[in-house]
Amino acid sequence: MTPQPSIEHALLNTDGGSRGNPGISGIGFTIRVDDGRGLATVCRGGAYIGRATNNVAEYRALIWGLRNALALKVRRIDVHADSELLVKQLRGEYRVKNAGIKPLFGEARQLLAGFESHRITHVYREQNSAADTLANEAMDLQSMVGDYAVGYEAAELFDPADGKERQ
Repeated sequence: MTPQPSIEHALLNTDGGSRGNPGISGIGFTIRVDDGRGLATVCRGGAYIGRATNNVAEYRALIWGLRNALALKVRRIDVHADSELLVKQLRGEYRVKNAGIKPLFGEARQLLAGFESHRITHVYREQNSAADTLANEAMDLQSMVGDYAVGYEAAELFDPADGKERQ
C-alpha cells in the first residue's frame, strides 16, 4: 500500500446546529484545497448527533473536521466557523465557563496542536453554507452523509444529553 502524500494547506469549514436548544442536532464540515483552478472539496461529512445544544454541536463539528484533516495528512489548516463563541474561545478571547464544553474545547485544542500551523476565523453563515447544508441533511435523515475519511464516533467522552463526561 502506497503511503498517502500530505496536503500542504487546507480550508476547513465547520457548522453545528440544533433544532431547539437543546434539541435534535447535526454537524457538518468540508475540507477544501487549492487545486490550481480554485478551491476543490476533498472531504466532507454530515452526522446526526442526537440531542445536544448548539454550542456542543459546533464543537463536535470542529472536532470531526479536524480528525478528518489529520487523517488526510493536512499540514497547515485554516478553520472557518460561524460560531463566534467557538472562535473566540479557541483564540483565547473568551474563557470556557460551561463544564460541558470544557472537554470538547480541550479535545479541539489537542487536535489543533497536531498541525504545523492553524488559524481560526469567524465567518458569516452565508459563507459557511456547505457545512450548514451537510448538518441539516444529517438532521433530516438522522444519519451520516458525505464522503469523509474518518467516521463520526458517537461514543465520545462527552454526552450532550446530560452534560456529563462518560466513564
